[in-house]
Amino acid sequence: MESTIIGEFDTRRGAELAIEHVVQECGVPRSDVFVQAAGGANTAGTRPAGSDVKVAPAPDGRQKLDGLIEVSVDFHGDAPEKIADVLRSAGAKTVRTK
Repeated sequence: MESTIIGEFDTRRGAELAIEHVVQECGVPRSDVFVQAAGGANTAGTRPAGSDVKVAPAPDGRQKLDGLIEVSVDFHGDAPEKIADVLRSAGAKTVRTK
């Protein structure tokens, strides 16, 4: 069954970890995994984490922490709950299927 599973993350680190686990643990091709800001604003999440904590501030004095990061996975199998579980364990705040 074909579906899209979407997880929303509050840190870039969590989104990157989710991608790594979806590809390695679930065998999803990297070309079927997409990352974008959940809203219209350019963002690195809602809070700094990992390497973002050490990054020099943006010219206006603050990082672009304006919204969630969305990881979507095009899934072509019959067990989407495994991918949803991997997204949650990597820190997804919400997971939904489209």
